[in-house]
Amino acid sequence: MVEHWSPKPGAGGSSPSWPAIQKVIKMGKVSTFIANAKAELHKVIFPTKIQVRQAFVAVILVVSVISIFLALVDLVMSSIVSSVL
Repeated sequence: MVEHWSPKPGAGGSSPSWPAIQKVIKMGKVSTFIANAKAELHKVIFPTKIQVRQAFVAVILVVSVISIFLALVDLVMSSIVSSVL
């Protein structure tokens, strides 16, 4: 008989002799959760207006360059296909 071992010691459910047990995780107090969420929110560094404006301009510039490139490739490919057909 082959013995089945779990890849993780103490992990239930990988062997028929040790069925998985569903654990119910309960949150302590809602107020503690909200306090922790506020503490994490204070750690967030939001971008300044100048950083947002610079990122916006960069995205618009990159999208414009790529769209012009793809339009040129489409124009060349369509002219090649038109000349072949």
